[in-house]
Amino acid sequence: MNILVCITHVPDTTSRIAFTDNNTQFDKNGVQFIIGPYDDYALARAVELKEANGGKVTVINVGEAETEPTIRKALAIGADEAIRVNASPTDSFFVAQQIAAVAKEGGYDLILMGRESIDFNGGMVHGMVGELLGLPSFSPVMSLEIEGDKANISREIEGGKEKLEVSLPFVAGCQEPIAEWKIPNMRGIMSARTKPLNVIDPADNTTKTAVQEYELPPAKGAVKMIDKDNVEELVSLLKNEAKVL
Repeated sequence: MNILVCITHVPDTTSRIAFTDNNTQFDKNGVQFIIGPYDDYALARAVELKEANGGKVTVINVGEAETEPTIRKALAIGADEAIRVNASPTDSFFVAQQIAAVAKEGGYDLILMGRESIDFNGGMVHGMVGELLGLPSFSPVMSLEIEGDKANISREIEGGKEKLEVSLPFVAGCQEPIAEWKIPNMRGIMSARTKPLNVIDPADNTTKTAVQEYELPPAKGAVKMIDKDNVEELVSLLKNEAKVL
């Protein structure tokens, strides 16, 4: 089985976010970057499927040289080889174009990625990749089992869950509990140093959007402490200040 896993290079959720150049650029100074958590689930399931069925797992990232430590971590987790498209991931459509261009040449049986990245939370790339390749796409996929040339998947829908049988190939945006995160061991870390990481030029430089300005959420307001027995004051504040009643 030939599996392509798309990974993002995103700030750790504990990082302090700031902007530069009149709030038009993300300030990367002092920020710790990680594999997108939902992509981690996709990668873990891909490695499990490879171990069960044989084959190869390739990871792809659209990013500049700074993303290579993140890619090497994916190789340490169990991917066999990696591709880095040497370009800044300017928007979802641009990223989807790059993934689709690689996928067309690779003959992959399965294309996995997280349901969304945790930086912009767009949740659009899997659908765009499916459309560009003429393949079905599903998200959020919570379980994935392969039987021959078909897969059984379950995903969340409004008000419940849906179980489907799907013919390979297809695109899936993954989330927990599809697999448990894998932590690289020393052997994996050492072997990742020699696994192939192929850097390629972008297939197309077309972008559909441009950032006008970033804005941080408003700071939290002061907390008002109210005596537990003063119900009238609490009701008054909820009605007149918070305006939730």
